Amino acid sequence: MNFEALPRQVNSVDVGVYECEIHLKFRLIEEKSLLSDRDQLLQVLLDALTEGSDDFLETLQASVKAQEVSELKASPQMRRQLMRLRNSAEVSQ
Repeated sequence: MNFEALPRQVNSVDVGVYECEIHLKFRLIEEKSLLSDRDQLLQVLLDALTEGSDDFLETLQASVKAQEVSELKASPQMRRQLMRLRNSAEVSQ
């Protein structure tokens, strides 16, 4: 049997911090009681948007902006996560 080492895959992870802004306008058929719980409403809206327009959701306008910002604008928790991601990429190389 011939055992040869497989070529090492280099996973270069280039990550950054981004500010994202989403403006949406749509019509939705939903239970009225859902509107009282803002967190639950947001989750239902995100789920509906990812599934796409159907008989219960009608998108009227959608715009998305994303721009990279300085890592110093991120919270300490986010900066630590960024360092973990970069360190894990270096270890796997």
